[in-house]
Amino acid sequence: MPSPLLLTPENTLPVDGLRGTLIGRAWIPGEVAGPSPVLLREDGVYDLTGLAPTLSGLLELPDLLTRLHESTGRRIASVAELLANSGSLRNPALPSLLAPADLQVIKAAGVTFAASMLERVIEERAGGDPQSAEAIRGKVRAVIGDNLASVQPGSESAQRLKTLLIEQGLWSQYLEVGIGPDAEIFTKAPVLAAVGSGSEIGIHPGSAWNNPEPEVVLVVNSRGTVLGATLGNDVNLRDFEGRSALLLSKAKDNNGSCAIGPFIRLFDDSFSLDDVRECVVELRVEGEDGFVLDGSSSMAQISRDPLDLVEQTLNRNHQYPDGFLLFLGTLFAPTEDRGQPGGGFTHKLHDRVSIGSAKLGVLHNRVNRSDEVAPWTFGLRDLIGNLGARRLL
Repeated sequence: MPSPLLLTPENTLPVDGLRGTLIGRAWIPGEVAGPSPVLLREDGVYDLTGLAPTLSGLLELPDLLTRLHESTGRRIASVAELLANSGSLRNPALPSLLAPADLQVIKAAGVTFAASMLERVIEERAGGDPQSAEAIRGKVRAVIGDNLASVQPGSESAQRLKTLLIEQGLWSQYLEVGIGPDAEIFTKAPVLAAVGSGSEIGIHPGSAWNNPEPEVVLVVNSRGTVLGATLGNDVNLRDFEGRSALLLSKAKDNNGSCAIGPFIRLFDDSFSLDDVRECVVELRVEGEDGFVLDGSSSMAQISRDPLDLVEQTLNRNHQYPDGFLLFLGTLFAPTEDRGQPGGGFTHKLHDRVSIGSAKLGVLHNRVNRSDEVAPWTFGLRDLIGNLGARRLL
């Protein structure tokens, strides 16, 4: 059995603790148990259903920061107590942490960093075979180099580069969305399907080449206003997508394949969109075999501004009446061998994955197979019925 995954304020909260405005969701026991939006304060965690029954609804409120400051919701636990009951060992009689998303659509932007863009090209040319990837990696880099980060997507210089790569026989659908005018925006997971910190994440049992994707996730309401940010793991199956881009949905959307958390940090006088633009996301993978992988992704190297990605997601062509969460992509694409030479990195069962950033805290999850993690059973009908039973509609 793997060692327990334990959450504490020390290994979860931002470096400045509770100075910022942190909201999230928790499962709260009672005569009728159910999920509620919550606010973290120095003196505890508070139920916000008096303001709004869902996190999506809460984020639509005008003057949200003022409303939260004046809120006198019910205290459900201390921060330490909530976290302690949100890891591997959970007591159903006590509150536990959920992913900080409910009715919002979970979207993701792909191929937004040059390094990961090159890895997508390599996956495609390797046909999902990790043994072929290293040789192809050298050939691709010999022609393209590592200077794509300086290319402005959709610019004249990007168009000239596209022409050159076509002449070299190296053009790819991934380069099209990486340096072309249109970003890749896809739906990462169904509404209510994301898992939170302390939960297991799922790898499809048919995958032999996969990796975590540590990302910043923007929180956006129905009007397109970016209200804050959290962290996410866009769990990815490199072999499935490498065989065919038409397998993207199978590579990206499985039980437990979308982790978000630990909390949403709202923009206030301690945290802004500029902090998002400058933040560094750290990744650590610890295996039961003693393997340790560390990496980082600097948002300063993103090729498209976060607001551009938001505007390409919500506009006159597409609306999100319940708001959305938007994964911004990752610089991190692990290539370090784990096991046989040339095999690259892939997850093993029970890997512990920690994704952190100074002002957003740390998201902790444990790897399992998607057919072995807790099945997703609480959907929209269940939520509506639950809110009705709790007289919150």
